[in-house]
Amino acid sequence: MGTIQYYTEEGLKRLKDELQMLRTKGRTDISNQIAEARDKGDLSENAEYDAAKDAQGHLELKIAKLEAVVGNARILDSSQLDTSKVGILTTVKIKNIKNGMTVTYTLVSEEEADLKAGKISLASPFGKGLIGKKVGEIAEVVAPAGTLQFEILDITF
Repeated sequence: MGTIQYYTEEGLKRLKDELQMLRTKGRTDISNQIAEARDKGDLSENAEYDAAKDAQGHLELKIAKLEAVVGNARILDSSQLDTSKVGILTTVKIKNIKNGMTVTYTLVSEEEADLKAGKISLASPFGKGLIGKKVGEIAEVVAPAGTLQFEILDITF
């Protein structure tokens, strides 16, 4: 059994939609590629057939992994969250102590993380450093460049 991951309704719907697309359109496309390659003759010397079979294996592996993720997914009940501390689905505004730069991030599960959209994973170094902190506290984030310190300016949900 995999680890339970918490998602927003939107994030879980996106995963389920991707899984459905892979099960239907993805499998149909691979099956068509295999059929086309099979029609070209001798399978023992047919590189297209081998490539299509490899692609089928990769697709089935991806489907199996996604099924496991969806099977262990839970929708987060926002009424049960402590919004006084940084946690999953909280948006936190932080200030870098060293250079004074401020940034805002929303903490989400690994599959929903998107740095361009300002969503970082709880499992990332930033997520681990910020989790459980309150407004005014200093969070230490261990990064490849060294330990960085951030002041928690604001927490919203």
